[in-house]
Amino acid sequence: MSGARDGIESPCVNICMLHPETRLCIGCARTGDEIARWSAMTPDERRAVLAALPDRQAAPTTRRGGRAARR
Repeated sequence: MSGARDGIESPCVNICMLHPETRLCIGCARTGDEIARWSAMTPDERRAVLAALPDRQAAPTTRRGGRAARR
């Protein structure tokens, strides 16, 4: 589903994984709730989410698990 139904495309880039600390998708920076509700959101709600994404994507999303945590 592209989200184009109301002319507002989804910001999804098909890298779908929530960061364990920020709880934001590492691909599109939306919350799990925003992702789940995207198709039911009004165009104004979608615009608000899209407007918030640049600030979220600028936040550090470095994972400290696996090999990186052992260094």
